[in-house]
Amino acid sequence: MIHLWQGDCLERIERLKESGITVDLTFLDPPFNQGKEYACVEDDLPEEEYWKWMHAICQATYENTTPGGAIYFMQREKNAEATLHTLRETGWVFQNLIIWLKKTSAVPGQRRFGKQFQIITFATKGKPARHFHRLRIDPPKPPNHKIPRENGIFVTDCWDDIREMTSGYLAGDEALRDKEGARLHKQQAPIALLRRILLSSTKPGDWTLDPCSGTGTTAVVADQLGRNCVAIEIDPNNVGIIDNRLKERRAADSICKHRVYYRYTPNLEESWNEQFAAQWYRENKIVH
Repeated sequence: MIHLWQGDCLERIERLKESGITVDLTFLDPPFNQGKEYACVEDDLPEEEYWKWMHAICQATYENTTPGGAIYFMQREKNAEATLHTLRETGWVFQNLIIWLKKTSAVPGQRRFGKQFQIITFATKGKPARHFHRLRIDPPKPPNHKIPRENGIFVTDCWDDIREMTSGYLAGDEALRDKEGARLHKQQAPIALLRRILLSSTKPGDWTLDPCSGTGTTAVVADQLGRNCVAIEIDPNNVGIIDNRLKERRAADSICKHRVYYRYTPNLEESWNEQFAAQWYRENKIVH
């Protein structure tokens, strides 16, 4: 079941209580306060006001999360300290600081090292995670390794195998575009990123929450993995994009072709039931 809600995320999170929904995982990828132009969000707030907003979102989410449930909070690398502080102050227990290393984009620096990663903070409501699936992947053999791996490797807290959705041609078919080929959203999250997060910290039937949904990648992946999702987005234009994306069911959004990459993961069939992914193309379960 996918709930697609348009509106302010804090107001809509309150609706979770009214709906009787308790969240098992939240993917929080908010605007980073970088001064970018968004139709419905001010992205150039005073620092104190911005982090007060992040605090309110993390607090509201915490109160609507099951014991042991998870949050994955994405931010700029320079905001690591503020991110960790915000999560700690709102009750979350730190688990990992994930480094998502970008493959194609880097911000050069004149007086410091260039920046080429984002952070994703993984925290839980209470110390023991309600669910954590230790994933194994099968990346290409590194140039300095002579012998191929027989059973892949476990996923660590450094993710260097997921390409960001760049603004150029490297974004490929997955990028949502208009009829002229222009990107519909420059900050689209990749399918591979949400697939890893949901496989790691949810089970089929769990409820996921994306308070700043953007283009709806969380909902698209959740639906294919048999997870429920509440996707909240304030921009009505983006809501239309998400709605169309869920209904069109593009081949570029399919997770099936990547299952072989995780084939060495123990009990993978319990988290990644191919029946759900196949059913995704046959049925429409979107609720507004």
